[in-house]
Amino acid sequence: MTNFFTGPKPRLFAHRGASGEAPENTVEAFRRAVSSGIVYAELDVHATRDGHIVVIHDKTLGRTTNGQGQVREHSLTDLQQLDAGYWFSPDTQHFPFRATGVRIPTLAAVLNSFPELKFTVEIKQADPPIEELVIAVVRNCGRTQDVILASEHDHIMTRLRHSASGIATSFAGGEVADVIQRVSTGQLTGYHPPGLALQIPPEFQGIPLVTTETVTAAHSLGLEVHVWTINEPQEMERLLDLGVDGIMSDFPGRLREVVGRRHKSR
Repeated sequence: MTNFFTGPKPRLFAHRGASGEAPENTVEAFRRAVSSGIVYAELDVHATRDGHIVVIHDKTLGRTTNGQGQVREHSLTDLQQLDAGYWFSPDTQHFPFRATGVRIPTLAAVLNSFPELKFTVEIKQADPPIEELVIAVVRNCGRTQDVILASEHDHIMTRLRHSASGIATSFAGGEVADVIQRVSTGQLTGYHPPGLALQIPPEFQGIPLVTTETVTAAHSLGLEVHVWTINEPQEMERLLDLGVDGIMSDFPGRLREVVGRRHKSR
């Protein structure tokens, strides 16, 4: 049984690390998450041209680094010359991480550097497929019990589950739509969830996803509900009142403060 779901709830996730405080998906962001007392983090992965799995959200480099082009077009050596802190700014005027040595990390480096963290590993790259490479890294790092594998793409998730025996998975987009539809129509009898956690936003295209009904139904199916990406304390409070099992935030320290206040008031 996976260790991912052990420990107290709610589960507080650092979204791409403490990405509101440091460059997203970098060692610096995960280090800040740990320093704020967080034990869960979410990250995103792509593959390099030479088959290394790196932690970066976009398929292109321009938004978060001083590089250009697609991640998969570059070797790991090329990517690790780039400044992954180049564009981060807390106020759009200052860039405190530029030229400070912030790099795009490999998945292996992050998993090995932060044994105290449990990770949602979201596979972003669909073509060419990288599921086998990701699973190999997780296994080689000895972290199969400490991660949950995620993807919004149903075909990626289907391929993942064929190879990821013993590793937890969440729900792809189509799977989320299916369970939400079943909840709304009361057609849950005989339903067997394909994953272990619904990791979802509060709503999608105007349709509420996180409601009392969906949380209750998820729990009846043995599922956890983790909600992203929540940065406002009032919204954190609302979701916790609904009974969600976890929240992902760019500001995990802020999230921890909200939960701490709730515990003190009880």
